[in-house]
Amino acid sequence: MPKLIIQIPCYNEAETLATTLADLPRDIAGFDSVEWLVIDDGSTDSTVKVAEENGVDHIVRHTSNRGLAYAFMTGIEACLARGADVIVNTDADNQYCAEDIPSLAKPVLEGQADMVVGARPISEIEHFSPLKKLLQKLGSWVVRVTSKTDVRDAPSGFRAISRNAAQRLIVFSNYTYTLETIIQAGRKNMRVVSVPVRVNGDLRPSRLVKSIPSYLKRSVFTIVRIFVIYQPARFFGAVAAVLFGLGFLIGLRFLYFYLTEGVSGHVQSVVLAGVLLTMGFQSLLVAFLADVIAANRKLLEDIRYTQRVMQGQAGNESSASNERKGWT
Repeated sequence: MPKLIIQIPCYNEAETLATTLADLPRDIAGFDSVEWLVIDDGSTDSTVKVAEENGVDHIVRHTSNRGLAYAFMTGIEACLARGADVIVNTDADNQYCAEDIPSLAKPVLEGQADMVVGARPISEIEHFSPLKKLLQKLGSWVVRVTSKTDVRDAPSGFRAISRNAAQRLIVFSNYTYTLETIIQAGRKNMRVVSVPVRVNGDLRPSRLVKSIPSYLKRSVFTIVRIFVIYQPARFFGAVAAVLFGLGFLIGLRFLYFYLTEGVSGHVQSVVLAGVLLTMGFQSLLVAFLADVIAANRKLLEDIRYTQRVMQGQAGNESSASNERKGWT
């Protein structure tokens, strides 16, 4: 029977963590065991003490605050090392309704999805401003287009991940994992689906969205960065095409005036056309070089995935051997 581990990244969550843990399930149909794992991201309050007092099975600690994305990946690595077949990620502020965890994990358990993202009822959340609701929907649309998935609520951190998918994920951002993991999963041809989930009342303001402009800027940067990583030839090829096109049009403009008015004037057009064509050629070279680097990165990711699988198999064989010998 498979094992489910629910992971919770935490940074100074002593006030809300107990409420979150009180709602988490210990038994879910289809799973032999359900365990809880807390990632303490350098908290300076009593987060760890609260976790211990409320029966958390595993606590992984950072000596300093590394950020949400880093804490998420630390949790993924810890869950894999502890034999998780399905990993559910939720927030420590009790934003997501824990009663929806079974429906979140079900598509992964039944082999219908590699990643399931909980879709919140954005339009009905009272503490979301109209601008935030609009940006959430716009951001989810951009992620759907970029990742070629049908995720309805891309910024949602409430998600279930299969062991195989977790072994393939790599987060480059230090800010957030939500957008990057979806885009990455879509580009790696993983099956990503959404299921509707409920939300609880707001216990504290969001620490990730300190301001709408800052969140928008960081999200756009994350999306562009992932697109460059996974589609470098397409990205730099498009830049090269734009530069070549502008340089060609400006060159035609100079040629028109040269043929109609003679050689005098419009030298600026020649200079600008030359600069743009040179930049376009350089961008084309970058596109080829980036494509080679991307191929090498993919090879390294495949090697990393193979190593993770082999480590997991070795751990399972060791556990089975210990059980046969009567060790605990």
